[in-house]
Amino acid sequence: MKLDNTISAVITGGASGLGEATARALAAKGVKVALFDLNEQKGEAVARELGGVFCKVNVTDEASVDAGFEKARSAIGQERILVNCAGTGNAIKTASRSKEDGSIKHFPLDAFNAIIQINLVGTFRCIAKSAAGMLSLDPTEDGDRGVIINTASVAAEDGQIGQAAYSASKGGVVGMTLPIARDLMGEAIRVNTILPGIFNTPLLAAAPQNVKDALSASVPFPKRLGNPPEYASLALTMIENGYFNGEDVRLDGGIRMAPR
Repeated sequence: MKLDNTISAVITGGASGLGEATARALAAKGVKVALFDLNEQKGEAVARELGGVFCKVNVTDEASVDAGFEKARSAIGQERILVNCAGTGNAIKTASRSKEDGSIKHFPLDAFNAIIQINLVGTFRCIAKSAAGMLSLDPTEDGDRGVIINTASVAAEDGQIGQAAYSASKGGVVGMTLPIARDLMGEAIRVNTILPGIFNTPLLAAAPQNVKDALSASVPFPKRLGNPPEYASLALTMIENGYFNGEDVRLDGGIRMAPR
């Protein structure tokens, strides 16, 4: 897909981190961008800077997502690009024994379900609604009607202790990529997923420097954290390369996560 000012894009989680970097990279190509996020202050500021539109969206809420797409499409037109970066995580063991009193507890199921709803169901909700909108468009000259990029994680393949919910949610994103690409293959809509490793995002910014140094040292090469523009670069490659479809690609410096 040729990227220019005739193309519109929706980026979930677009106010910061991987989503913000992707929105900036798309806007630099002339693409009109809409940012879906819960952080209104940051989202409005980034959207203003990029000449785009901010939509306060909770991806777990159907009405919120519908309103976001309605606002985005009214402002910049029907999107041909959807990049799903909205997500979160937690760290809770499946079952554990207290070192203090020996009491036993298990992973609270509401906490498990919350991660599934945001990372997996929220991603699919945006995919389904965006794809339906893309069907109203004619294909571009290069044959694409639309492109969808999802964000999973290396935890989908080698999740660590406490990551049962997170790994399940991201594994689900990986698992649905090819079936969705097959669902949409007759409609000229491509679907791919990126599995980032350890990236220097706001989620990690609060960590002590010694923790960041240890994480950097664990990456085979280069021995550093990934930078959001590197994620954005791969997302743009997946969008621009018309033969890129149905793929799940790790972007991790060769890391394979240890148990902890």
